[in-house]
Amino acid sequence: MEKYDLIIIGGGAGAFAAAIEANTLGAKTAVINAGLPLGGTCVNVGCLPSKILLHAGEILSTAKNHNVGGIELEVKNFDFQKVIEDEINMVAQAREEKYSKVIDSLKHVTLIEGMAQFVSENEIEVNEKRISGDKFIIATGSKANAPDIENIKQVGYLTHIEALALKNKPESMVIVGSGPVGLEFAQMYSRFGTKVTILQKDKDVFPRGEKELIDRLVQILKKEGIDIKTGVSVKKAKKESNKKVLEYEKDGNTKEVLADEILLAVGKTPNTKKLNLDIVGVKTDNKHAILVDKYFKTSNKNIYAVGDVASLPLRLETTAGHEGTLAAKNALDGKKEFINYDEVPFTIFTDPQYASVGKTEETQFKETGVCACRTVSFDKIPKAQIIRKEEGMIKMGIDPKTKTIVGVHILAPNAGDLIAQAMVLIKNKNTIDDVLNMTPVFPTLSEAIKYAALSFTKDISKLSCCI
Repeated sequence: MEKYDLIIIGGGAGAFAAAIEANTLGAKTAVINAGLPLGGTCVNVGCLPSKILLHAGEILSTAKNHNVGGIELEVKNFDFQKVIEDEINMVAQAREEKYSKVIDSLKHVTLIEGMAQFVSENEIEVNEKRISGDKFIIATGSKANAPDIENIKQVGYLTHIEALALKNKPESMVIVGSGPVGLEFAQMYSRFGTKVTILQKDKDVFPRGEKELIDRLVQILKKEGIDIKTGVSVKKAKKESNKKVLEYEKDGNTKEVLADEILLAVGKTPNTKKLNLDIVGVKTDNKHAILVDKYFKTSNKNIYAVGDVASLPLRLETTAGHEGTLAAKNALDGKKEFINYDEVPFTIFTDPQYASVGKTEETQFKETGVCACRTVSFDKIPKAQIIRKEEGMIKMGIDPKTKTIVGVHILAPNAGDLIAQAMVLIKNKNTIDDVLNMTPVFPTLSEAIKYAALSFTKDISKLSCCI
């Protein structure tokens, strides 16, 4: 029986980061992958392909709505199938360069394609063969949820996977759920010319976001023609002629929405069912996520879990990768490294993007009973005026006693890039005085962070450009 120092179950971001770190440590390692191709969700059916299509939609929108005087642009042709083909080709290239070639270069790592199941404390079975390991890292990811909607399977639906590879552009689409996936796909397809309706069960579109900024984003999406209905309960699906119909309740009234396609974007379920975790005493929660401590260790001291499969605060490509690296160190080198998730930013890649790091106003108030926050509209930012993108906002929260920055939330073009500076400020526990002593480039959108800090002490409407 082949024996390894470390066996990694999974082939996505967390698994690859763990494999790279294990290789660095010289550990004999096996990576067992099944389901999605190498790279997991992000490169194959998640972050990468969706952002490629979002960029295509943004180009279409910019051509029609650039607002620059004296310039008139025309989109001569939009070939949906070719855009999809381009996306698929770029994904294949990225998978080859960033995953296949990478794992081939790791001399201490062996890739095995197949479904892994635990058969004893230190053994798994894959392809009807047993291999043993001293330590294990589970990084099997998650799959899209199918909510309890009567007749939905018979009527048919899409998940993000199918929605990234449609052969024909639907004339209409109803999306159930308004998390990052729901919002991104809504704008993407709306800009491609699809009539989009969002059905969201909560009264708020994105409850864990900064409400003031999310409300502004909703206004922008509605202005683009996206119909957003909140506080609804989707009851059943049916077919009428060649249309799919969702019946839902809102304020005690039953209503219907018709569409060519139904996209379900209501979260994901960890892939733990087929692992035989009971054999090795690994516990899961009521959502099937593997319970781990802050060092990514499960209830079995030799087994760790990272990424979407684990009961961790954030489910992001970046956190999965960092978790994989740290879990490998902890498992193989006896380290006790962990992530402070309050310092990790995330982004919704709509246009404008919504990016956030640290505490929201609501969270800080719940935790401390106090909050000092300021919001600056991007019509006050010179670069936003220059590029005719003034609909954004930045909100900063501080500890009123120490002036330490505790949260920054941005709705703006490239907010996912801008939030990196805010991440450093929060990680280093910088104050607004620290920001005021910095000199950002003029004119740039990054000046917004200094404007937000300035707004605590000055009326920014009475400032000159270069502040």
